[in-house]
Amino acid sequence: MAQGTTTTRTAPAGGAAPPGEDGTPTAARTRSSDGTHRGVFSRGMRVIGHAVRAEPWIFGLAVFGAMLHSAVNVGSASVLGHITDHTILPAFAEGSTTAAALLAAAALLMAVGLGKAIGLAIRRLLAGLMQFRMQARYRRSVARKYLELPLSWHHRHPTGQLLSNANADVEATWQPLAPLPMVVGSIFMLAISAVAMLVTDPVLALVAFVVFPVLAAANVAFQRRVSPLASHAQALRAEVSGVAHESFDGALVVKTLGREDTETERFTDATHRLRDALIRVGRLRAMFDPFMEALPNLGVLAVLLIGMWRLSTGAIEPGDLVQIAFLFTLLALPIRSFGWLLGDLPRSVVGWDRVQSVLRSEGAMEYGDRTLDDGPAGIALSVRDLTFTYADSYDSDHRDLMDDGTPEARTTVLDGFDLDIAPGRTVAVVGPTGSGKSTLTTVLMRLVDPDDGTVSYDGTDVRDLARDQIPTHAALVPQGTFVFEDTVRDNITLGAAGIDDEQVWAALRLARADGFIAELDGGLDARLGEKGTTLSGGQRQRLALARAVVRRPRLLIMDDATSAVDPQVEAQILAGLRERDDAATVLVVAYRRATIELADEVVYMEGGRVRGRGTHSELLQTSPGYARLVTAYERAGESENEPVPEEPGPAEPNPNPAPRGGRAREEDDR
Repeated sequence: MAQGTTTTRTAPAGGAAPPGEDGTPTAARTRSSDGTHRGVFSRGMRVIGHAVRAEPWIFGLAVFGAMLHSAVNVGSASVLGHITDHTILPAFAEGSTTAAALLAAAALLMAVGLGKAIGLAIRRLLAGLMQFRMQARYRRSVARKYLELPLSWHHRHPTGQLLSNANADVEATWQPLAPLPMVVGSIFMLAISAVAMLVTDPVLALVAFVVFPVLAAANVAFQRRVSPLASHAQALRAEVSGVAHESFDGALVVKTLGREDTETERFTDATHRLRDALIRVGRLRAMFDPFMEALPNLGVLAVLLIGMWRLSTGAIEPGDLVQIAFLFTLLALPIRSFGWLLGDLPRSVVGWDRVQSVLRSEGAMEYGDRTLDDGPAGIALSVRDLTFTYADSYDSDHRDLMDDGTPEARTTVLDGFDLDIAPGRTVAVVGPTGSGKSTLTTVLMRLVDPDDGTVSYDGTDVRDLARDQIPTHAALVPQGTFVFEDTVRDNITLGAAGIDDEQVWAALRLARADGFIAELDGGLDARLGEKGTTLSGGQRQRLALARAVVRRPRLLIMDDATSAVDPQVEAQILAGLRERDDAATVLVVAYRRATIELADEVVYMEGGRVRGRGTHSELLQTSPGYARLVTAYERAGESENEPVPEEPGPAEPNPNPAPRGGRAREEDDR
């Protein structure tokens, strides 16, 4: 393994796992890091503990608001009892009351209402603030991790599932934070309510002490039934997201091949499985919720019946009965809050596991502290004994051993590749399909690290360079161009500081894109459609080239980046790159003979190795494979933008493949 690389061993970043032997979805069978099974409740409390430790002050203030609300609620029962005994009953007995008594009762009720409103506002505002802060924090953490992990890791994880990890899973993880302060306040309310009821009348208090354990037992039974179903539904959400992303991203392919029905069926199947899982959860809730609603009300009826008997014997006063009955009605909602919290815990645990599967992923590239000198000359590029392999297929865990214990099958794409390019030289790389050209460009830019060998800039191994050195001194224009739904200016600069409009126009002129940009309504301020749908293929390629050269890189790598550009315009672009005062070292993967002839030197590669090197005319004489390849292009007609079928050769895996299982997006893997 090359220096600076580590083997990545991660569970899938989302997605539905196969069911276990007992039929329970694996995603629901949560397991701790030490391999022992833990209950959903205990694991959920550990997740909540992370949030409390991260935001202690906000949580503390939210709990204070909840406790204030609870205390005022309990106090309101005493207020009602007092008003019953000292205002309402005397008014009935005497047939009249005084304004002072009514004002006193109104003042007490207003004080209770104001206290409840203040506590409720503090609790809800800070609970929401805590929840959204934790979601934002973990979204940023997941996004940073995505940027740290190498391209090879992203190849093994479907984009739709990664989006689910950063969005739906993060939201599910911290969903219990919304009712959490209310639950803590409810515990406080239950405690002081129990004391208040015992002080008022121990006999009626026993009714509550019978009802509350029944409610708690019902909650536990419900959670045991709903946890695996809710966990499975959460996993299916990521699967639906992945299918939708593939279908939308590959809409052009789907429509041109008339596969709308197939994609619709695929999406329908995924959504129906999610629907069925959610319906199963809903059915359980439909049975549980009415029971939880009815039990406190039955308790209130029991309190009233027993209380009327106690009242008839003179054991209690009417105000005492009103106070206890009101407390019982108040406690119904807080008790339900326990159900809300417990109902969110299964999804929270699954979301936490899926987010942590990303955050714990290994394989992030290591960087050194070396820097490159700034100068007008291009980079001296040196490649020694470069070897790179792709796995023939990726299993969910990306294991090095297959299920039967045999080594994982891998295809060697670069095999002992050697290359030296002098500063400022333009070199064309030519070879048949599967020869490793596109893979070479990703390795040279250190988007992936090789299995063996070294890549050096100005004599420095790229793995010893600081993180910002390669993007500062080198640029890659890939086969597939991406245009953001933004202004022309921001598509060129990508928000980089220190690039003014004059530099942007200079880059556009070099890429021969200034003409059509000037004709757009707004010029540099014109907004481009999603993925550049308002531009032609050649215009998008020239825009991508301008994006690369505006930073004045010392090494420019072009992977068939002008295939959709007119040959004459392409020649002007390459000539402009060579005529610059700070002429960069240029490596261009080329197919057209006109492009090849513009290069200072041509490298012919086949089977992952350099098979010939020299000028175009020299290779025509010395390399039969190169001669056959170039003449095949000529027979097909040099005026065509797309290359013709080449010599048969081993297929080179696409450095940017569609996620495993995807069918909608099929890209050229030249």
